Amino acid sequence: MLTKRAKYGLKAMKYLAGQPVGVPVLISEISENENIPFKFLQGILLSLKKYGFLDSKKGKGGGYFLKMSAEDINMASLFRILDGPIALVPCVSLNYYEKCDDCPDEYTCCVNRLMVQVRDQTLKLLENETLADLIKSQKKFPE
Repeated sequence: MLTKRAKYGLKAMKYLAGQPVGVPVLISEISENENIPFKFLQGILLSLKKYGFLDSKKGKGGGYFLKMSAEDINMASLFRILDGPIALVPCVSLNYYEKCDDCPDEYTCCVNRLMVQVRDQTLKLLENETLADLIKSQKKFPE
């Protein structure tokens, strides 16, 4: 299941991508327009800045803005920053591998084999989608 952190992070990034390039946006504006709790959003934006997706400007006229173009922001990278491993179980994670305590042999484990397939298909989708693609696919409601 998608965590609120990931959902809110995606919504905030989509909002920032819709703004003029390099123009800072206040956290309160993002929070209000995307219906994201202000304090929760602060932490999310700090993480996204720490990992190089965002930059910020302090003072009057300050706020957050995308540090790179929406076309260069890969969904797999974004999900890893927001939620950590993409794999549903640690024994199939490419970046956060851990052996499962309850499994004596992952090579014969039916859960492991299934989760490898889920991971691979999920990665294939996320690695081929960008923030720009997310914006393009947004449903438009008739006026």
